[in-house]
Amino acid sequence: MSLTLHFHPLASFCWKPLIALYENATPFVPVIVDLGDERSHAAFLEIAPTGKMPALHDDARDRTVLESTIVIEYLAAYYPGPVELIPADIDLAIMVRQADRFYDFYVQEPMQKIVGDRLRPKDRTDPFGVEQAREQLRNSYAVIEKEMQGKTWAVGETFTMADCAASPALFYANKVEPFGEKFPAVRRYHDRLLARRSFARVVAEAQPYFKLFPYDKG
Repeated sequence: MSLTLHFHPLASFCWKPLIALYENATPFVPVIVDLGDERSHAAFLEIAPTGKMPALHDDARDRTVLESTIVIEYLAAYYPGPVELIPADIDLAIMVRQADRFYDFYVQEPMQKIVGDRLRPKDRTDPFGVEQAREQLRNSYAVIEKEMQGKTWAVGETFTMADCAASPALFYANKVEPFGEKFPAVRRYHDRLLARRSFARVVAEAQPYFKLFPYDKG
C-alpha cells in the first residue's frame, strides 16, 4: 500500500485528511503517533522534523507531505476519487480554499488556545487570551451563521475540503464555546457534518481517546 498517514485520533487537524481519505475510500496505512512515548516520538521526528501532525508518506512517489490542507491537496492531485474535494472550477476552488483557511485560522486556532490554556499550570494560565479566543469564536459563529443560510455545505451543495476543515473545527469549538440558541444555522450545519459517514467514522475512532480531552467532562 502506497500511502501511510501518521496521526493521532484525537488531534483535530488530523481529522481533516482522515475525512478526505474516508470520503474517497482511499487505501492507506494508519500509524498512530504517541508523542508521550519516546520511541514513537523519535520515529515521527524522522518523518516530520517539526513534530507536527499529520504527515502523509507516499511510497510510490517517495514523498512526505505535511500540514492537513496540503495533504488533502496532494490526495486530490495524485489520488483523486469520486468526491471532488477541490473543485476543478477555479473560482469554486478559491472559495473552498478560502473557507478552509477560515475554519483553520478563525475556529480551530482560537479553540486550541482555549484547550491549551486548560492544560497549563494554574499559575501560568492566560484568562485574557482565553476571553479573546472566545470572542473570536463567537464572531466566527456569526460569520458562519450568515454564510450557511440556504446552503447544505460550506461552499454550496457539494462536500469539499472546506467541510473537511469545518468538521473538526466546529466539533471541538462547540465543546469549549457552545453554539447555544443564537446560531441555529451553525448547529444545523454541525449536525449535518456529524451525520456524514466519513466524519462519523472519524469521531467513532476517536471515542476511546476523548477521556484525554480536557473539556470532555466540562
